[in-house]
Amino acid sequence: MLVRAKKQLGQHFLTDASVAMRIADTLDVNRPDNVLELGPGTGALTRHLIQKQVSPLKLMEIDTESVEYLRAEYPQMSDSIIYADFLNCDLRQIFDGEPFTLIGNFPYNISSQIFFRVLEDVNLIPVVCGMLQKEVACRITAKPGSKVYGILSVLLQAYYDVEYLFMVPPGVFNPPPKVMSGVIRLTRNKVEHLDCDEKFFKTVVKTSFNQRRKTLRNSLKPLTAGQEVPGAEQFMDKRAEQLSVQDFVDLCNSLTAVCNK
Repeated sequence: MLVRAKKQLGQHFLTDASVAMRIADTLDVNRPDNVLELGPGTGALTRHLIQKQVSPLKLMEIDTESVEYLRAEYPQMSDSIIYADFLNCDLRQIFDGEPFTLIGNFPYNISSQIFFRVLEDVNLIPVVCGMLQKEVACRITAKPGSKVYGILSVLLQAYYDVEYLFMVPPGVFNPPPKVMSGVIRLTRNKVEHLDCDEKFFKTVVKTSFNQRRKTLRNSLKPLTAGQEVPGAEQFMDKRAEQLSVQDFVDLCNSLTAVCNK
């Protein structure tokens, strides 16, 4: 019953203790005070977090059967298990408004949504350590010029230093996924605020990549209505994947003058 329920949620049980330990060890660099494990399932990672004496540690799980299992298997964590949907809950209530590190074996079917949710509270979540589908892990950590460099790459790298740590094969899960997995770490950089309108920045990035095969002159027409953009001439004949985070900040500032007319 538990395996079937979690499979429907896009989760796969990690069965290799050595991999779980390596994921737990990704916290050592940052030495966090507050840690939230997302999607603990049967507690393969939880066990190692407890052994590492990570405290305070809280677990967030949306599957009721997993919650019951965790309470029975780790009674000492019973009061620290949160039955909630990470995508829709108030993250500031988890540690009474204090920042926290997010770690977990993230469900593949919502991994991108998890990181978009992180972007809504970047100052609340200084570190993210997690395992997810390799394709998404590569997308998040991709550099300008890469074919997989995209919206998540730019938005996350604007606020975080990103690292691709190691790859995980399907055989260490039950049930095995049909894809490879990757473990990444995001560490909040020193940028408190981007040097542009941050809401508009997200709009510019998303619009630029909506038609990534086209030049920015064409892909940005929904924003520019075909007008010339003074100060952005060096970008308009390029494709979105060729621009760095700073390039997008500069482009955003140039577009602001045109779009606010």
